[in-house]
Amino acid sequence: MHSSLTLRRAGLATVAVASVFLLSACNPSPRAIESFAGMPVSDHAGEEGTGDDEGVADEETATEGLSAQWLGQGGQLAVTISGSSTCPPVGTKVNVLDRAGEGNRVSVDVAEIPADQVCTMDFVPHTTVFWSPVFVTTTEPLVVEVGDQSVTVPIK
Repeated sequence: MHSSLTLRRAGLATVAVASVFLLSACNPSPRAIESFAGMPVSDHAGEEGTGDDEGVADEETATEGLSAQWLGQGGQLAVTISGSSTCPPVGTKVNVLDRAGEGNRVSVDVAEIPADQVCTMDFVPHTTVFWSPVFVTTTEPLVVEVGDQSVTVPIK
């Protein structure tokens, strides 16, 4: 009887550990999954009758230096930062500052550019795409902070 109880406990412990590993595998990485020059393509581009600009990054926002939008059904977040074309500001990691229901706010780390690197004086958009963080939601406005700038992404 004693060995049966020990075996049962060992089995339950194994199931618990396996569950932790499986659930942690579902958590998307905070690292960038894609990075490219220019603006992301809107989910509604070319569709008639959508009647809204939800999720559409506009050129005016991009010329101010920062824009963000949900991609797809909200599974990805595109952050566009304007800067030099030869030394583009590339997002490296998204960090949850305030969870959904508590502010829904993230910050984006940007790769450092070496001080001795020569950069052009142009001002062009560069987009970095991240998996949407687990603890934020598309059903509340999302505040995205990059350095001392911030932008609010509307509800998806």
